[in-house]
Amino acid sequence: MGRILWPDAWGTNEGVWLHPGVHPLSTDQKVKQVLSSVLNLGDRVAQFEASTPLLGAVPELDSMAVVSLLTALEEKFGFTIEDDEVDSRTFASVGSLVAFVESKLAA
Repeated sequence: MGRILWPDAWGTNEGVWLHPGVHPLSTDQKVKQVLSSVLNLGDRVAQFEASTPLLGAVPELDSMAVVSLLTALEEKFGFTIEDDEVDSRTFASVGSLVAFVESKLAA
């Protein structure tokens, strides 16, 4: 079987090449990938749910990691985050971080 072109989420004509039966990752899954990569969480992130607390609960998420995480999200999703757009509520939980990313993608 050949590959299929799955349109990307941002409306460009680039899309993503996938094998039949393979679906693109959800925003939630992509955010978890970024969290895992930036914070070196490994398989721990597989246990994360929307209600999983982040800031103050994940020791790896300190102030320097927040900056790295914001940069990684900008690169992964192709948007820019202004300083006044984020506060501690953005990083309260996995769900609040995913909601922030989804709001940026919808803008």
